[in-house]
Amino acid sequence: MFIYKKLNKLTAFIISVIFIFITAIIGSIFTTRNIPTWYQTINLPFLVPPSFIFPIVWNILFILMIISFYIILKTYNKNKSFIDLRKSAINFFIIQLILNFLWVILFFEFNFLFISLIEIVILEVFIILTINKFSYINRTASRLLLPYVLWIFFAMILNFLVFLLN
Repeated sequence: MFIYKKLNKLTAFIISVIFIFITAIIGSIFTTRNIPTWYQTINLPFLVPPSFIFPIVWNILFILMIISFYIILKTYNKNKSFIDLRKSAINFFIIQLILNFLWVILFFEFNFLFISLIEIVILEVFIILTINKFSYINRTASRLLLPYVLWIFFAMILNFLVFLLN
């Protein structure tokens, strides 16, 4: 696949933006259409922040994810072990993106509270694995994902509490 090859800075940036943008759009579609119809009707824990906080936080996280992924995509070395590590890091990043929007669909669209709880735990694990892989390539890229892993941990707690309350 072309994203594993050496990429120039512009191509790496465009790919980063596209991957994150697709994830953001899918998540936004399923979230916004289900907030007034389902989410507003369920029992929510006291920990849930005001609704205006979520788009602010997610926009910041998506920007950090774009920068992080861009750093990994533009970093290249001809060493075989580095190429394998980079490919693995890219794969983990893509998997966690897929898990990210899958959680949104499971939680907001299908209202599968328990299944989404299991899925968000898996998402958290993949983000941690991605951070670990990224750290071997570029420490800044890995550190940029720390707010994301913390936010998903918070979302996991909220998911658990929503499950218990409903």
